[in-house]
Amino acid sequence: MTGTLLTARAKVESKNEDAGLMRRRRGVSKKLKTAAFHTAASSLALLWAVPVAVVLMTAFRSVDELAQNGLASVPESFTLESFAEAWEKGGLLQGLLNSFAVTIPTVAISMALASLAAFGLSRYRIKYWKLILLVMLAGNLMPVQLTLVPVSRIMQTLGLYDQLAALVVVQVAFGIGFYTFVLYGFMRSIPFEIQDAAAIDGASPLRLFWQIILPLSRPSIAALSALSFTWVFNDLLWSLSLLISRSNLPITASILTLRGEFFTSWSVISAATVIAAIPCVVVFFIFQKSFIGGLTMGAVK
Repeated sequence: MTGTLLTARAKVESKNEDAGLMRRRRGVSKKLKTAAFHTAASSLALLWAVPVAVVLMTAFRSVDELAQNGLASVPESFTLESFAEAWEKGGLLQGLLNSFAVTIPTVAISMALASLAAFGLSRYRIKYWKLILLVMLAGNLMPVQLTLVPVSRIMQTLGLYDQLAALVVVQVAFGIGFYTFVLYGFMRSIPFEIQDAAAIDGASPLRLFWQIILPLSRPSIAALSALSFTWVFNDLLWSLSLLISRSNLPITASILTLRGEFFTSWSVISAATVIAAIPCVVVFFIFQKSFIGGLTMGAVK
């Protein structure tokens, strides 16, 4: 009897030791995976931060120091003279005003049209709604380079060529499909019981959209607005394709005018680049709380 008890106790202790060993192995494996993830993430973040750091250091260095020591040299001093030169010679004030004159209406019109389209497609039974959504999204899959010449000809025919309104029309047309697709996924995730209760209370479709669906969709709209602002504000290809007059150029195209035929001051161009990036950075800091959450809320539906 005593021998049987000892054998059973030994088996239990052996199982406990095996279980403890497995837990320790799982713990070590989890720590290794965590360490590998943090290492990879830190390396990727560093890889992205290096070019930004180089541009910032170049912007705060003088033209003479860069010409003498080169871009790869260690900075000896920092100055703001490159920012002043870029602001004066590049016409950045007018470029900023032009960029805002294009970006703000584009974002407002795009969000208004996309939210209305997403509301209709997601909350009501519309025939061929999947086909409509796919056609709208398919426009974003077409390479923009293929449409440069046709769109330029269309703008010339409409009398909008070399006008800021042309950029607004083009940016809205090419962005509304993607914005509708994202907002559709979010609005689709809103419980239909809310819509049914509003309909029982006599709410019209317009009231349902304005007072219920739109307020609930604010996180997603805010995230898309920040993303759209960055895309439109940083656009260069359409600016060079549809605008000629220097007074109409947005800030991204204005930076190109700082390049010389025989000599290019990289400190001045870097300073202009930093100035051009400030509005986008400010917008992302304002909408940072709703950016990630707003884009992923409707992703599970």
